[in-house]
Amino acid sequence: MSDNTRTHLLIGRISAIVLFILAVAYGIGGSQIEYAFASDPLGPRVMPVALAVLLGILVLIYLRFPGSAEDFPTGSSLVRILAIPLTLIVSVALFEPLGFVASIFLLTAVTGWLFGATIKLSVIGAVVHAAVWWFIFSFLLEVYLPTGAVFG
Repeated sequence: MSDNTRTHLLIGRISAIVLFILAVAYGIGGSQIEYAFASDPLGPRVMPVALAVLLGILVLIYLRFPGSAEDFPTGSSLVRILAIPLTLIVSVALFEPLGFVASIFLLTAVTGWLFGATIKLSVIGAVVHAAVWWFIFSFLLEVYLPTGAVFG
């Protein structure tokens, strides 16, 4: 077995372990959902727990038979891969102080830029994206969206 094949198997198994940890955490989080029993016989716990169990089973199969995997990303690819979840975390953290529109704008603009769009196109796309979702939630679905502490 070549070193390259061993590396790919190791990458596949590390990915499987990380996904298994996420499946367990998702299952635990789903099982903690509280609800009124009279509302639904199954309740809202069933779907997240079932998905966690399914993911866990599939991950265990993948752990046993990892198949081939891509090389571990390096350079700018690694930076982009790490920047996407970081951008999501920052956007969620700013949701309360800045509100829905500003946080979705930030998430969309940075994601567009990370995927190669120019800053101008990223900003235009983010403005359109935020406006469309604000219109859908506010007017069509009549869902309250927070404006944020900064904006009132």
